[in-house]
Amino acid sequence: MFKYSNSKDWFEIIKYKDYLYVIRERLDEIDPRFYTSYTNLYLVVGSHSALLVDTGSGLFPLKPVISDLILDKRLIVINTHSHFDHIGGNNEFDGVLIHKKECKEISKSCDILFLKDSSNEIVKLYERTNYTLPPANNIQSIKDEDTIDLGELSVKIIHTPGHSRGSISLLTNRNELFTGDTAHYGTMYLTKKTFPIVLSSISKLLDLFQESKIEVYPSHEEFAVGKELLVELSNGIKNIDKIWDTKVRDDFLEAWILSDEYFKYAIF
Repeated sequence: MFKYSNSKDWFEIIKYKDYLYVIRERLDEIDPRFYTSYTNLYLVVGSHSALLVDTGSGLFPLKPVISDLILDKRLIVINTHSHFDHIGGNNEFDGVLIHKKECKEISKSCDILFLKDSSNEIVKLYERTNYTLPPANNIQSIKDEDTIDLGELSVKIIHTPGHSRGSISLLTNRNELFTGDTAHYGTMYLTKKTFPIVLSSISKLLDLFQESKIEVYPSHEEFAVGKELLVELSNGIKNIDKIWDTKVRDDFLEAWILSDEYFKYAIF
């Protein structure tokens, strides 16, 4: 018998503001080998529409959870990027927005057979789909500077590549910044050749703080953090060469693992 048996058990729903829900799931309960405890999905609710930021792992149905929160409001679904823990529930919804550089990735089934050897038995729930995540329906592309109107709330798309080609962040007109996997505490997944791209994206986000007080809502671990996340991450990436000799090999991830005061880095 699994510890979690349904969506109500699995998803932790936090009403963080009148118009903002944080919907959390435990990635480490699926597979601890990713060195990540939480995945954060976000639901931003305007006067006529709501925006769901990412759809999680697909382990349990997400749509009923969202429907209970938004009632009769129109729902818009967006992916910050196309990695499995952000797109798992895509096929439950009528359509999905994603950056134009990653439309192809979510238009086909996603192979998650690598989870089969997890030490946690709950991954056996993926046997029902033969360890694949179904493709999204009705995919629409978005680009940098596009704006989504939710009614009294608007959300601007910010292209922040590095973690992936089409990674995006989202900024509301009430100064909530959703950074996807571009920046979060915990374990950052990087490649050495993309360091300059990631640093450029972080710099782009830091520029937003020049005239505004902004709250940062990453897709993993802590949320509602401040500018310090971006500063510490930027400094940490710049310092990786200096701590490179401390690296250890992770055969599952096929990556080098190293750590500093604030982050663990998986370098591919």
